[in-house]
Amino acid sequence: MLSYLTGIIFWSGTIYWLVHVTLPGTILLILYLALYFGFFGSIITKAFLKPVYYHPFLIPTVWVILEYVRSYLFTGFPWALLGYSQSENLALIQIADITGAWGVSFLVMIANVAVKEILTYRLKVFGYRRRAKQFFVVFLAGFVFVAGYGIFRLNQKREGGKLRVSVIQGNIPQELKWEPAAKSYILDRYSQLTEEAAKSNPDLIVWPEASSPGFLGEDDLVFADIFSLAKKTKVPILVGSVVREGQKYFNSALLINGSGQITQRYDKLHLVPFGEYIPLKKILPFLQAVVPIGDIDKGREYAIFKIPNLKSLPVRQAGQIPNKFSVLICFEDLFPGLSRHFVRKGADFLINITNDAWYKKTSAAAQHFQASVFRAVENRLTLVRSANTGVSGFIAPTGKVISLVRDESGENIFISGYLTEEISMPERKTLTIYTRFGDVFIILLLIFAIYSIFHLKL
Repeated sequence: MLSYLTGIIFWSGTIYWLVHVTLPGTILLILYLALYFGFFGSIITKAFLKPVYYHPFLIPTVWVILEYVRSYLFTGFPWALLGYSQSENLALIQIADITGAWGVSFLVMIANVAVKEILTYRLKVFGYRRRAKQFFVVFLAGFVFVAGYGIFRLNQKREGGKLRVSVIQGNIPQELKWEPAAKSYILDRYSQLTEEAAKSNPDLIVWPEASSPGFLGEDDLVFADIFSLAKKTKVPILVGSVVREGQKYFNSALLINGSGQITQRYDKLHLVPFGEYIPLKKILPFLQAVVPIGDIDKGREYAIFKIPNLKSLPVRQAGQIPNKFSVLICFEDLFPGLSRHFVRKGADFLINITNDAWYKKTSAAAQHFQASVFRAVENRLTLVRSANTGVSGFIAPTGKVISLVRDESGENIFISGYLTEEISMPERKTLTIYTRFGDVFIILLLIFAIYSIFHLKL
């Protein structure tokens, strides 16, 4: 119960911003997420009734497995992983290209367990003084390996061609996004920023999620203006838009070429429960009163986009530069399996388009941005990010933030602007261990956990 209460405190302080969407839904989600803290406390408390020398490794194992389960159970909520706290600690997060973010969570937890053991002398009290020393030696050796590997990765040179990409941050208030009277205002904002960005000679301009103020298939006049803008700038534009097909609606990304034609489309695969659809709505109709949001249909295809006519390069060079990308819409960048699948299918870099305007000026945008950092490291690819109200910018394959859209005061959220960067495109793309094999680290932890359960007879 103490662990469960701790979970309530933690999640209340972490996802408080959801109250801007739904208060009842926020309370229910906090109570649900806190259960994982409760399970953790129950398992660890029972395990410590039977002292065993490998407890310092069991605690991080249990924590990370529960993080993994939380990330996928009931469609998953992989928010605020413990490893994300190290998103700016570049040397320590490079191991994510082997273990995923889970390995960093494990490292953070085992470091805290080490501090706890030093302060309480638990191992010494139970007569494991020698084993305690062995644990600390193993921990220090592991820490040195992780740090050394990180330094090695950070100093690796990545040679290859360059692409120029512009990101647009429109900063459209959520209350205006679907107001019919605001359509002209929204289009004018994006048109102005796009025309300014086009002067920097980019190969691609990226708009945020649902940036179009009209639905494709319903608002022909809106898209006529967007098509005209692409023709005027002669630059391909990636536009986030809702798409209507009959009675179905999709949250999509549309690639519009320099001639004003839609050449490719991606429909979001992983929808947000209680955000884009209501789970079990037919069985539990009262849920629609908790979160009154309309239904979005799920996409079916892992789309790989290709930038047409690289205008920043001579024709001879342009044909040699990898220029394929995939789009992660909204919180799809939280799910490493999606990113890995796109990269295995041929994506040379990733783009995340999102709209965090729902949550006002809170920590939500910064928390969301942390996930994008790890997707870049796990796959060793550049990640481009365009968010309606921020954070928008460019993340290097090492997780280093190359640049962000900022105003004159340095603010990066709830400001409008654009940013153009050259992103590195290696001529030879080598899949990382994590991209190729996935969550092998989790499988190893599960084996260790199962052994521990039988050994301790829990």
